[in-house]
Amino acid sequence: MSNATPLQAWVHTLRFEADDVISVDLRPVEGTAFPAFEAGSHIDLHLPNGLVRSYSLFNDSRERHRYVVGVLKDRASRGGSRCVHEQLRVGMRLTIGAPRNNFPLHEDASHSVLIAGGIGVTPVLCMARRLQALGRSFEFLYFARSRRSAAFIAEIEALCAPVTWHFDDEQGGPPDLTALLGRRAPSATEHFYACGPAVMLDSFEKTCAALGHTQAHIERFTAVEVAAAADAKQRFTVELRRSGKTFEVTPETNLHQRLIDIKANVPFSCEEGICGSCETRVLEGEIDHRDSVLTDAERATNSSMMVCVSGCKSARLVLDL
Repeated sequence: MSNATPLQAWVHTLRFEADDVISVDLRPVEGTAFPAFEAGSHIDLHLPNGLVRSYSLFNDSRERHRYVVGVLKDRASRGGSRCVHEQLRVGMRLTIGAPRNNFPLHEDASHSVLIAGGIGVTPVLCMARRLQALGRSFEFLYFARSRRSAAFIAEIEALCAPVTWHFDDEQGGPPDLTALLGRRAPSATEHFYACGPAVMLDSFEKTCAALGHTQAHIERFTAVEVAAAADAKQRFTVELRRSGKTFEVTPETNLHQRLIDIKANVPFSCEEGICGSCETRVLEGEIDHRDSVLTDAERATNSSMMVCVSGCKSARLVLDL
C-alpha cells in the first residue's frame, strides 16, 4: 500500500548508457540506509521541478548501499524524464519513495523467459541478475530500434546467459514474437516476463495466450486508457475514515482531483494508473477499476484501488485515509 515514509538520497553518479538514456546512481544520505528491494521493483523520484515519477531499479537486488535507475529522455515527456536529463547533478539531494513491486519475479520457476523492449530493459535486467544469483534457468530477449539506443548491452553479455538480440534497423522491422516464444512448449512452471512499449506488450499478451503460455507477466510504462464502466456513478459520496473528511464527486470533477483539492494524504506519481503509488485501501463501496496495476483477482477482492484513475459503482465510497 501507499503512504510509506519517503527516503532521502543524493545523486552519486550520472552515466551515459545509450542514445537518450542515462543511469542515476542514488546513495542514502549520511546516517540513513535504504530498505532492501526485490527484482522488478521501482522507486519514485521527487524531481526538482515538483513532479514525482517512477523508475525501475536495475542494479543487483542484493545491494544495500545504492539504488540505480535508468531513464530514457522521452520525446513526449510531460517534464519528468526531461528534468532527470537536464536538471539532475552529481551531489544533488533528492527525496525518493521506498521500493514498490508491481512486477514480481517468481523465483521458483523451472525456467524464465525475460523480454525487454527499449528502456523496458531496466526491471528485466534486475530479474536476470537475481536469477543468475540463484542459479535458476533463464533466457533473455532484448529488442531495440538500434544498437545505439540499446542500454546495458555489456551488462547483459556479462551474465553469460542465452540472449536473443533484435535490432529493428538491422533486421528490417520488429521481432516475430510468435516464432520466438513458440520455441518453448506450454508449461505451467515456466514464466514469461515482458516490459517495454505498449505495442510490444499488447502483442506479447496476445501471443502468449495463443501459444498457451499461461504464466505471462507485464509491466507498462505508459497507461492503457480504460473507459468508465457502464454502471459507474458520476456522482457519489466519499468518506475518508481516518481523517473524518467527507466530500462529493460530481460529473464536473473526479476522485483524483477532489483528493488533491482537500490535500488528502495520498502520494500521486504517474497519475495514469500504472505505478501503484496511490493504491488506497477501500473499506466500503464498489470500485470501478481503471488502472493497469491490479490483477483481475486483486480487483475481485474490492479491497484497494488506484485513486488517480479509478471510480465508483456505488453511491458511497469509504477509503482508509
